[in-house]
Amino acid sequence: MLNVQPWPLIARFAAREAAFATRFTAGSRARLVLYEFIRFGVKQGWACLFGALMLAAILGTHLFWPRGAPLARYDALLLAGLAIQAGLLAFRLETPGEAKIVLVFHAVGTAMEVFKTAMGSWSYPEPSLLRLGGVPLFTGFMYAAVGSYIARAWRLFDFRFSHHPPGWAVLGLALAIYANFFSHHYALDARWLLFAITALLFGRCWVHFRVWRRHRRMPLLLGFFLVAIFIYAAENLGTFAGAWLYPAQRGGWVPVAPEKFGSWFLLMIISYALVFALHRAEGRLVSVPRLRRG
Repeated sequence: MLNVQPWPLIARFAAREAAFATRFTAGSRARLVLYEFIRFGVKQGWACLFGALMLAAILGTHLFWPRGAPLARYDALLLAGLAIQAGLLAFRLETPGEAKIVLVFHAVGTAMEVFKTAMGSWSYPEPSLLRLGGVPLFTGFMYAAVGSYIARAWRLFDFRFSHHPPGWAVLGLALAIYANFFSHHYALDARWLLFAITALLFGRCWVHFRVWRRHRRMPLLLGFFLVAIFIYAAENLGTFAGAWLYPAQRGGWVPVAPEKFGSWFLLMIISYALVFALHRAEGRLVSVPRLRRG
């Protein structure tokens, strides 16, 4: 079900699962739909592995990390992020190229964090030794988790695209989005213009993804929207666990303001652009006319 050769630790399981799937779905449309639905969920969970483990670490340390421990909670989260990243590489769950993209997004996110915390957009209320300005270094892994998810989902679902915008437009949009996260503190916030450009560029684009044997498809903009929903939910859990706080949450936890959903949608476009650039550079972008859809 996980379809992640070359990971040898589950090769035998994958072979047995493939034989079971063939028998289970034989001659039944309903069982095929059920199987693909379950398989889709498992693959999505597998793609979210980095983010899920980081979120589990945030929630676990919130519940169980002792106050006054020699190692600060934020520093422990940094060590957890490093261990997770090393494990993904060691077990070949992430390619070196994907890890480079994750590292770039880690650096991009940390730079923005330093600026945003200085501007008072949010804060990190707990002490830590390993930090840059007001930003504990574990925070970059929360951005890296988004990049890791997109890179892993791209490979697990064998993404293909139709009517995809050109690379220069995608990367130009990503640069404009990143610049706006800084410039809107001093000038007009251009996010609505950026939303409109995103819709214009990707409005005709379809992502074709393989759950099992055949490719299915959906509008790429819808995919962006659905992923942003999960990121927004994860941010609510992160603030509930006190990993970071927005000004409105300093007197007690309240849900993250809905406008932050738009911010994460735009940040996800940056992450997508980085992964897209990796696939384009390595010549692994394939057009849909070469595929059969189910």
